Amino acid sequence: MNHIQAKFQTTSGPHGRHRISPPQPPRRPPTPRLPHVTKLMALAIRLEHLLASGQVRDQAEIARTAGVTRARVTQILNLTNLAPDIQQAILNLEPTTERTPRFREGEIRQIAIAPNWATQRKRWKRLVNLRLRKPTAEQQSRAK
Repeated sequence: MNHIQAKFQTTSGPHGRHRISPPQPPRRPPTPRLPHVTKLMALAIRLEHLLASGQVRDQAEIARTAGVTRARVTQILNLTNLAPDIQQAILNLEPTTERTPRFREGEIRQIAIAPNWATQRKRWKRLVNLRLRKPTAEQQSRAK
């Protein structure tokens, strides 16, 4: 008499039906990625350099080349209005595996529209303090 051993996985379907399927391979831990705002800040600095050096004629040319609207190019370039220390802080954000960003682009853009750097620094500090008080899921899992 022959015996067959097999691993399988069951899941409950609609109306209480059970489905049998081969086992799923274990999930690899997600690889850390740079925050979206960090990438945008780097892009803004690069686009500003391209404009200043004359490699591109204007924002409209950037928009046509990138396939985005001129308004979006303006939004990205407005990040260069941030105080230099805030720009550096954004560029130095650590890679993360979090799915929800710690800093959202809209929040950063709201800081960038402030008329002077002192106001920007106050808003940035308030935002950073707010985000540091609320632990991320990654920090919560490390604490366990």
